[in-house]
Amino acid sequence: MESFVVRYRNLLVLLALLVAQILGIAMQVRRSANGQVGSDSGDGRSVRLLRYWANSLVSPPERALHSSGSGVSGLWENYVDLRHVRQQNADLQKTVDRLRLEQAALLEDAKQGQRLQALLHFQEKYIYKTVAAQTIGTSGTDQSRVFYIDKGKNDGIDRDMAVITPDGIVGKIRDVFPHTAQVLAINDQSSGAGVILETTRIRGILRGNAAGQPQVEDVIRDQRIMPGETVLTAGGDEIFPRGMPVGVVQSVANDPERDGFVDVIVKPAAHLDQLDEVLVVTSTQPRFPPDQQRDMAASEASKGSETEQQKASDGMAEKLPGLIVPNVPTDQQPLNDTSNPTPVSKPPVAIHPDRFTPGNATTPTTEDAPATDGSGPRKKPAPKTPASNPNATPPASPQGENR
Repeated sequence: MESFVVRYRNLLVLLALLVAQILGIAMQVRRSANGQVGSDSGDGRSVRLLRYWANSLVSPPERALHSSGSGVSGLWENYVDLRHVRQQNADLQKTVDRLRLEQAALLEDAKQGQRLQALLHFQEKYIYKTVAAQTIGTSGTDQSRVFYIDKGKNDGIDRDMAVITPDGIVGKIRDVFPHTAQVLAINDQSSGAGVILETTRIRGILRGNAAGQPQVEDVIRDQRIMPGETVLTAGGDEIFPRGMPVGVVQSVANDPERDGFVDVIVKPAAHLDQLDEVLVVTSTQPRFPPDQQRDMAASEASKGSETEQQKASDGMAEKLPGLIVPNVPTDQQPLNDTSNPTPVSKPPVAIHPDRFTPGNATTPTTEDAPATDGSGPRKKPAPKTPASNPNATPPASPQGENR
């Protein structure tokens, strides 16, 4: 090392002087923002040449180091550290499936809640007593249109009770078990219900055909029957309440077996293929809504108050003096006597009394009495005026006496 320094001493001193001179120049010279090299301009926008050289020398390794670090980090995150991604993906897929099932269940619960709310609202306002039930099964064949509900004998269900929905009638109870019951729908061929067309007032029997459509049979051909007419229950079968909606007329077809008759195909008002909740009419006795019950109770209370007031007035009448006369019949009491309030004690005296006037008839005299020999009544002779005194005053007549 000493031989190298001694051998190249002059060269090293020269290089040291050159480096010192260059550093001194670089500290004095500034580089402007536009890339020109010169002295300090004093505006503060130029950079010393030494600093510029140092920045140019250090910046490339820093950029290379930063790029390599970013590349290594990306390689680790995007490739090396993905060994658990497949498991996480499977877990997320299970979570998505579970959330989808929960969403479907919530939607079904919301729809069921809406149906039950509408059913409860209808049940509260319906005039007859009903029991809500849910369908739990069907017959499983197209030839038999029956289904089962989760209410039976223990819930007050009996045979031939009407099964309805807020939209319209559904069927009637066919068989009853302790906890379940079988319902025969109106589109079954063995069912039957008395119906009436709302506009034309034509009556008929509703039964199901082979295609599972309810139709009105035994209807005479009438040009007034048009599609879209409402069909209601007639109430004559003593099963379905009168006035319940059955459906609307869908089409009219001629009866192939009998001339002059038609079959009225009815589109049911209730969705017979989508039944979830139904109502069973357990009593046909009218059941009034709460507001009407309150009105009836208020009316009964007012009648009771009137009765109490009548009793009070009767008691007061018994205590008042002069209203009841002792030893006088009830119909002749002053309060109950409907005769003349100011009766006349004696009849008036007639001005010209005769024997036909009540109370003034004279007793027949001996002269007026009939003769015993059968010759008739004797006449009384006329009074004679004395001849000796023609100026005598005749006796006064009875009329003058009465006057």
